[in-house]
Amino acid sequence: MSRRFYVIGNPIEHSLSPVIHAAFARETGIPIVYEKRLFAIEDFDGQLQQLLKTEKVSGANVTVPFKTKAYEASRTLSGRARRAGAVNTLSFRKDGQIVGDNTDGIGFVRDVKRLYGENLDKAHVLLLGAGGAARGLLAVLPEFVESVTVANRTEAKAVSLAREFGVFSCPLEGAYGSSWDIVVNATSASLNGAVPAVDKRVLSSASLCYDLMYSRVATPFMQQAQCAGCPNVHDGLGMLVEQAAESFRIWNGIRPTVEPVLFWLRATP
Repeated sequence: MSRRFYVIGNPIEHSLSPVIHAAFARETGIPIVYEKRLFAIEDFDGQLQQLLKTEKVSGANVTVPFKTKAYEASRTLSGRARRAGAVNTLSFRKDGQIVGDNTDGIGFVRDVKRLYGENLDKAHVLLLGAGGAARGLLAVLPEFVESVTVANRTEAKAVSLAREFGVFSCPLEGAYGSSWDIVVNATSASLNGAVPAVDKRVLSSASLCYDLMYSRVATPFMQQAQCAGCPNVHDGLGMLVEQAAESFRIWNGIRPTVEPVLFWLRATP
């Protein structure tokens, strides 16, 4: 019998998660049903409980704007979810327990390892942004790199976040002057057609510039980095597939292969 999963969000129609998990299911031979579920903004808890009462659900991915609500709904939390203060992967146990995890950070690390190389442990990372997306990365990333520095338009937020996670911070406008191997856009600027106010020389000297947003066309940040001369510029599609693979492993005990799915998504118009 197929186990049932959902991806929950608002909006949700754009989500690629169902096609990604369907591909994982075909590869592993594990029968699942995975569908989108639109939740109203104002009542995450009530809708989640109603879903669990009316359907036999094994797990769910949670996307914006409900990751904090999913964290609060979880009775048990993984270490990385607790550090992030957000949950994107819910497991529903037979005893009624809700278990929360966060696969965003490890998804990012695995994709960047593929793009940057196995010497990631020597990399100095500049993380642009101090919101929820940045928190998901900081829950895992410092374990894998030489250093992480947070820069944000509101400097006080960067300082506070850096202190919480034991990393560095700097003013967004003052990021030039240090050497960064990887620059990550974790701001919401690309969603609004804008770019972070970072000196283009920061991008031109980096080995890799990475936008957490995934897009069919180059995001404004990616265009900014390409124009600055960064040789390796990528969006967040690889992170999306990698974090999905980690969720699939949590639920089904098998980690699927991501490369064929990622290649197929890139090639599909």
